[in-house]
Formats: sequence, structure tokens, C-alpha cells
Amino acid sequence: MIAASERSKVVNVDCVHCNTKYSLLVNPKDIISWQAGKYIQDALPYLSSAERELLISQTCDTCWKHMYGVDNDEV
Repeated sequence: MIAASERSKVVNVDCVHCNTKYSLLVNPKDIISWQAGKYIQDALPYLSSAERELLISQTCDTCWKHMYGVDNDEV
């Protein structure tokens, strides 16, 4: 598990659908690992799946659920 103290970089992401602004606190090395090809869930396991999706597609969880519905596994 990544210590909170190692999460020193703020990544700002705007949802491309609703323009809501989000800030995620990450370890800079983990972002580099992801951008170099490591699976995002392996590079940034401390982020929620919604936060990881926000990084991937710039789509927030609210908009994602509005577009695609709620996953039955989440209910």
C-alpha cells in the first residue's frame, strides 16, 4: 500500500461532460508508471475505480452512471 506521504502530486481533471473540476492526490512515480504502460489499477491501486476512470476518460462517476447506468455489482 502506498503511504499517504508519498502521494505528493495534485492532478487536476475536469469532466468533459459536466465540466466539474476534480483534484486527485497521487504519487508522481505512479502516474509515470501508468503513462509508461502499466495497468492503471496496478499503478494507482489506492484510487477508487471512479477516480481511475476519471484519469482515463475524463468522465466523472456521476456522468458515467448517467450515460451507462449503475453496475449491478455496485448495488
